[in-house]
Amino acid sequence: MEMMQQEEVAAAAAAANKAGSEVTQNQTIYINNLNEKIKLEEVKKSLKEVFSAYGKIVEVLAFKTLKHKGQAWVVFDNPESASNAISKMNGYPFYNKPMRIQFAKTKSDVIAKADGTFVPREKRKRHEEKGGKKKKEQHHDSTRVAMPAYPGVYGSAPPLSQVPYSGGGGGVKSNLPEAPAPPNNILFVQHLPHDTTPEILQNLFDKYHGFKEVRMVAAKPGIAFVEFADEMQSTVAMHGLEGFTIQQTPMRITYAKK
Repeated sequence: MEMMQQEEVAAAAAAANKAGSEVTQNQTIYINNLNEKIKLEEVKKSLKEVFSAYGKIVEVLAFKTLKHKGQAWVVFDNPESASNAISKMNGYPFYNKPMRIQFAKTKSDVIAKADGTFVPREKRKRHEEKGGKKKKEQHHDSTRVAMPAYPGVYGSAPPLSQVPYSGGGGGVKSNLPEAPAPPNNILFVQHLPHDTTPEILQNLFDKYHGFKEVRMVAAKPGIAFVEFADEMQSTVAMHGLEGFTIQQTPMRITYAKK
């Protein structure tokens, strides 16, 4: 058993050393594989006691969030102390689990404040978002330059005969089909004979579970809205009655737009 524990510690140390070599040496060490059953305050206190032997500790960071469980950061006042701590303590069994230690990838806030490079997290986030937006705009501009000139897009306007037109006073409109409404609990029924009554539709849809009511629009004969308790029940009714004929006219049923 003791031999197996030693092998486990050695393997953990080798893995952490390899990861640590890829990160620039700095004053903060990153520790993971900590025992998650130990209370957070006790872990922080014990880490400070253990690592204070290798230099002055500025702060010990550990968090309760699920994302940061089993992890901690120890900030020394100089990189040499951090390097010494890694070489001596990597793989050391801490609460019966070997610690995996490497240099932290980023500088801690307390060190950044001390050397004048600190940027508040909100300001840093806005700067990153602004940079991402700028890159997106630059990509959009380069795409426009790369595309050939086309009348009405990047050149002069096309002749009116080439513009899709819907008629009426609405001007130019796209002739692309309109996207259907997403599934929901209300159905939109079309192509009804103009003398269709709410009672006729109620007798049809009432056979399906969850039926609530029929609503017709007096100003627009030929259409109706049928409401169910939930979208699953409305879907069953839609598939059951789609194309059902009233006075030789097949109904058209879709989900209503909300």
